[in-house]
Amino acid sequence: MHKNGQPAIAGLGVALPPATAQDDLWEGYFARHYAAGGRRGLAKRIFENSGVRTRQAAVSPLLEDVSDWSTERRMRRYQVEAVPLGKEAVSRALTDAGVAADEIGLFAVCSCTGYATPGLDILLARDMGMSAQLQRLFVGHMGCYAALPGLGTAADFVAARGLPALLLCTELTSLHLQPPDTRVDIQQIVSHALFSDASAAVVLTPGSDSGYGLSDVAALTDTTTAGHMTWDVTDLGFRMGLSPQVPDVLSVHVRRLVDELLGRNGLVVGDVDGWAVHPGGPKILDVVQERLGLTDEHMAASREVLSTYGNCSSPTVLLALEELRRRAEPPRRVVMLAFGPGLTLYGVLLEKF
Repeated sequence: MHKNGQPAIAGLGVALPPATAQDDLWEGYFARHYAAGGRRGLAKRIFENSGVRTRQAAVSPLLEDVSDWSTERRMRRYQVEAVPLGKEAVSRALTDAGVAADEIGLFAVCSCTGYATPGLDILLARDMGMSAQLQRLFVGHMGCYAALPGLGTAADFVAARGLPALLLCTELTSLHLQPPDTRVDIQQIVSHALFSDASAAVVLTPGSDSGYGLSDVAALTDTTTAGHMTWDVTDLGFRMGLSPQVPDVLSVHVRRLVDELLGRNGLVVGDVDGWAVHPGGPKILDVVQERLGLTDEHMAASREVLSTYGNCSSPTVLLALEELRRRAEPPRRVVMLAFGPGLTLYGVLLEKF
């Protein structure tokens, strides 16, 4: 049952840098990167077991080695690469929704991989002809789950103001390749094996008779495990910390989050036919599938995104949603799940008009 004026996802657009096979990245760069300190065998196994077949890089290590670049140089390059990528995603989302750029009332941008002022929100609003009265919001450093609070905020704006909103998630993780060292740092190896670049944009509109209505948003943060996932600004880019205990923490909390989200809407897990789960890695997806009792078919879209695109941070759960939307028979009811620093779990319930 949809309420009149309920915010709906009316359009979605994706833009991707050039893709490279995981095996080629290993042979062409990372095998040398991890040659010292007896790490090559371990790193190769991690790459092979990452669940990633291909992934994208705006700045490919096969062409440019940024591992010794200063943070300043990386941030300058971020603007160069992110603006056209974001513009492409936004343009596709607006076209998909049938909404003109100057109709947008709120433009929200999520990114944790690059910072500059004027940022993507200002530059893209200018370049794409958005209104001078446009309201803007930039969400930084929330990491992999940022798209879902971004969606919730955009939906609240649509419901309150009756105007369309636009959400853009753009991440260039390739700019944060870390320099080689002789330590066996499994967290860095995992990060280098998984992360990828992408941009995804969503248009939300009021009172739509098509698309997916955004019914509810839920969040749960376990601050006792705040140190399990970190994203530190260093002189050589941003450095990921990724504890192997993250799947264990998700195992404790994910069922409760989903049951509460669905329960207050009169639903149970069996009522959901579409699952867009942030593919933080294969173990993350395994834990979610086991704790929620989902089938392989339920997880197929999320596993395909991990295999084809890698972990692109905030846009990734939107890529999983797009996989579901493109099906010959799109699901009627979708739960989106994403996880990140905090440790934080977010869930969004969508229902098709």
